[in-house]
Amino acid sequence: MTQPATAPQKEAPPSATKSAGDQGSSRRPVLRWDVRTLSLLGVLAALVAVGGITAPDEFLATSNLQLVLTQASVIGVVTVGMTFVITSGGIDLSVGAMVALASVWATTVATQEFGFAGILFTAVIVGVGCGLVNGLLIAYGRMVPFIATLAMLASARGLALQITDGSTQVVSVESVLDLGAKDAYVLGIPPLVLIFGAVTVIGWLLLNRTTFGRRTVAVGGNAEAARLAGIDVRRQRLYLYLLSGLCCGIAAFMLIVLAGSGQNTNGNLYELDAIAAAIIGGTLLSGGRGTIIGSVLGVLIFTTITNIFALNNLETAVQQIAKGAIIVAAVLVQRRSLHGDT
Repeated sequence: MTQPATAPQKEAPPSATKSAGDQGSSRRPVLRWDVRTLSLLGVLAALVAVGGITAPDEFLATSNLQLVLTQASVIGVVTVGMTFVITSGGIDLSVGAMVALASVWATTVATQEFGFAGILFTAVIVGVGCGLVNGLLIAYGRMVPFIATLAMLASARGLALQITDGSTQVVSVESVLDLGAKDAYVLGIPPLVLIFGAVTVIGWLLLNRTTFGRRTVAVGGNAEAARLAGIDVRRQRLYLYLLSGLCCGIAAFMLIVLAGSGQNTNGNLYELDAIAAAIIGGTLLSGGRGTIIGSVLGVLIFTTITNIFALNNLETAVQQIAKGAIIVAAVLVQRRSLHGDT
């Protein structure tokens, strides 16, 4: 006896299956990001407690806290740009050299004749120009980011040294110097900190609330898949290195305000500090995931450590060891997190 044919079962629409899977997978990262952010806040709170215990009068003074935030602001702006580059799967070893070149070019006698606007414009345009060269070499010249930015590091440092001839270029424009004076503070907050805050907010919105940010994450996660999805990967990478150069130009101007001069040694090891801050903040060195808030917390942690060591007259070598240990711990946590996903 022939069995009656059974009607084929309807499969769930692919979109519905994907939607359910996406919802399930999106909840875990959100929770993990919250835990990571809370962990970084806990580390920062612990450092503040250590500083308050070891040097209560100096560390907790309002002037010292303002100094910590001001020092974090310059490298913090650089780190925001670095976060975008690393999220895309790239690297920029030239950020410190670009800051140095922009700062000395913007403080030459010829530039200072144009006043505040001339110094600001020159610092920004030099940073963007260096970023443009990096972007063209990497995106269209198909050079490895490590090599291209290493070449820029050497070239920018050499040009900065040639411009200054090893001397310090003192700023004589009063309107620039006034930004670093206490009279310019807004409700007790230094102007440089406000600039850092504005860059952080813009960077967060750009990475998390725009198509540009989604494309950056897509390129870092899988460049070939991003290309097949219609993203112009080369143009996106060019934009990212332009953004990094822009941040370096802004940081150079902030450093000019802070130091009142331009030197070829400015921005020394900024590339290492920015990369380290981004990594401990949760940005994957392999690309595909980045967090502006985490990077900012990483900068604050490193700056606080430096301040505590300075107040307690501890050796710089011990400070570097402590930073190295934090970086290793952050990378191990990242590897464990990725292993948990798979």
